[in-house]
Amino acid sequence: MSTPTNPNFSATCAPPVMEARKWIAQASLPADRPLINVSQAAPLQAPPLPMRQAIADIVLSDTSAHLYGPVLGLPDLRAEIASRWSTDYGGLIRPDQVAMTSGCNQAFTSVLSTLAGPGDEVLLPTPWYFNHKMHLDMAGVTTVALETGHDLLPDPATARALIGPATRAIVLVSPNNPGGAEYPADLVAAFADLARAHGLALVLDETYRDFDSRPGPPHRLFQDPDWDRTVIQLYSFSKAFRLTGHRVGSVIASPERLREVEKYLDTVTICPNQIGQRAALWGLQNLGQWLAGERAEVLARRAAVQDSLGPLSARGWTLKGLGAYFAYLEHPFASSSADLAPFLVEKAGVLMLPGTMFRPAHDPLGAREFRIAFANVDARQIATLFKRLENLPPDLAPPADRA
Repeated sequence: MSTPTNPNFSATCAPPVMEARKWIAQASLPADRPLINVSQAAPLQAPPLPMRQAIADIVLSDTSAHLYGPVLGLPDLRAEIASRWSTDYGGLIRPDQVAMTSGCNQAFTSVLSTLAGPGDEVLLPTPWYFNHKMHLDMAGVTTVALETGHDLLPDPATARALIGPATRAIVLVSPNNPGGAEYPADLVAAFADLARAHGLALVLDETYRDFDSRPGPPHRLFQDPDWDRTVIQLYSFSKAFRLTGHRVGSVIASPERLREVEKYLDTVTICPNQIGQRAALWGLQNLGQWLAGERAEVLARRAAVQDSLGPLSARGWTLKGLGAYFAYLEHPFASSSADLAPFLVEKAGVLMLPGTMFRPAHDPLGAREFRIAFANVDARQIATLFKRLENLPPDLAPPADRA
């Protein structure tokens, strides 16, 4: 490369999911053992037919959907989210506290760009969502690893000890990616209190909130009339309505914060996808029953993981987290998960991501862990997956030239 490269980008890891796809291309898969791919936490199916029909109608009849729109998003969608979230959480959220983004990854990058710059610090629980870490690395922001317990829940006291003069925010993801843990409401409240006491932002990524197994609101943060002084919530419509290709996410924050977010969005995408926003609005107004069915299916898959776990546990595997789309497992083998993951594509017909992709390079726990994302496998495939893992030899090790 002859032209200059930003050293922060050079020091950032390659996209893990794209890296994992290379393992499939390099493997020889027998016809009688099709690959079970549990590497990606996004629906691979198209939106439901009624939504696609609504999108077709939008494309043909709503000419404004093909033009630039407001930088912070479609006013009707912002108002709908404010109303529904206020009901769901038992609090008060105004339309001017809602902004639309091109997916939740952009929600995160836009918010963090307004909070932290080179030399600043952000607390990120481990295991972390790798795209969060990648953005902070590219922005020159120092990621401070907040270690979690065996249950993958972060501890506010541990976080308090890590806060310094350069700290700008604490990031939580619940239900968690990659670990699946559902953070108790009292724990989320304790982190909000901690952030408020230190003048920090609490960035709460609730991409998977529609698949939380608990009834009622997962936390009470929006019931505080001053919530927007501290709390910033992120969300994605990719999971709820399978709008992955349309890129629709949201930020809920103070109007002052959103004015800063607007600067970022105007220089990156100008406005969120106009067709996708209208589809998300249509989904909120028409697909409540369908989404309840999707949630029930995800919870059934979660139960299938739990039901299949016994024989695997007897072989030395340990379930550390389970929720939303994810099961997070500790394996019993001597080799690192980083070496085992590409080997298992060919050896067992299984593609899952190693824990090394979700932790700091020096953290030994990553070598012991795998993430299973079961968004695209049903109960029967989950049973087959666990049977394949159960049948692996106890002395499993990849060849020396692959380790």
